[in-house]
Amino acid sequence: MSAPSTVLVTGGAGFIGSHACAELLDHGYELIVVDDYSNSTPQVFARVQRIAGRFAGAVYELDIRDRQALSAVFHRHNVDAVMHFAGLKSVSESTRMPVEYYDTNVGGTASLLHTMHEHGVHRLVFSSSCSVYGDAGNEPLAEDTPAHPTNPYATSTWMCEQILADVCSRRPEYAVLCLRYFNPVGAHPSGLLGEDPPGTSGKLMPSMAQVASGQRDRLRVFGDDYPTPDGTAIRDYIHIMDMVEALRVALDHIGDEPGMHVYNLGRGTGISVLDMIHEFSLATGRNIPYEIAPRRPGDVAVSVANPRAAARNLGWRPTRKLDAMCRDAWRFRQLHPNGYTDSPRRPELKEY
Repeated sequence: MSAPSTVLVTGGAGFIGSHACAELLDHGYELIVVDDYSNSTPQVFARVQRIAGRFAGAVYELDIRDRQALSAVFHRHNVDAVMHFAGLKSVSESTRMPVEYYDTNVGGTASLLHTMHEHGVHRLVFSSSCSVYGDAGNEPLAEDTPAHPTNPYATSTWMCEQILADVCSRRPEYAVLCLRYFNPVGAHPSGLLGEDPPGTSGKLMPSMAQVASGQRDRLRVFGDDYPTPDGTAIRDYIHIMDMVEALRVALDHIGDEPGMHVYNLGRGTGISVLDMIHEFSLATGRNIPYEIAPRRPGDVAVSVANPRAAARNLGWRPTRKLDAMCRDAWRFRQLHPNGYTDSPRRPELKEY
């Protein structure tokens, strides 16, 4: 199969999606983007355009569960492949809203697959998550580690993986790369794009940046009684730019062979919450006061990738270190103390 040239990006206005759009445009891909802006804003596309120097294609506001609206997009454009980011992605929120997570994540993926098949599009890069492994122990997690999801977000993601595996086992024309993200952080080095979660987020890196900028008094550390050296949870953090490079490389390889192939995207190095706070303070020169809060439902003690399969089969290895993750996240917050709300909600793009 030849490499795709026109890619439909679902959820392209989100944190990972917007960075992926900039990366793909910079490497010659043409993009069609759909997003319902439930956790994002369309004004990121003007920033993507500034970074890439262009924004060829079109942007549509729609929910991918609306198959009629989604089908109309496929009808208007010759789509070669899909990169699927659209979905709800908060562990803690999913424990409060399980039905919404299954409806959005599983229902949205099923709707997308229906529509792709109707229009003869059978190549997909799917955004999965390390959360499907659950509490699998302290060893680095390889792709063949049994799944044991511990919250509705993880379970909904695992269900999507099972749907994709079933489709690929029965329809040989499909090629699916399923990428299990560990913990993407940081921001585009330009400072134009970054992580801007709505409301008071429980996500570590943007929360630290808010404390460092004086927008919050202190950071909440959820749990100090895990079976780890300092009692706080250990995660595998990866720079967002390393991650979107992996996504672009995956898209370059999607035509190599049919079927479903699963890859971890992580650095293979774990760091505790308290150690990350220390690293952020060193990188930014700002003190980060914190308080200990109870564990959040669904969180696990340790989640660290074994990333060797991606290195072996895709030729991808992350290169950016923790200090770059912290500095870039801090630069975005310094330039945009109120996040994307500093800019108009719907700025004009010069070309679509």
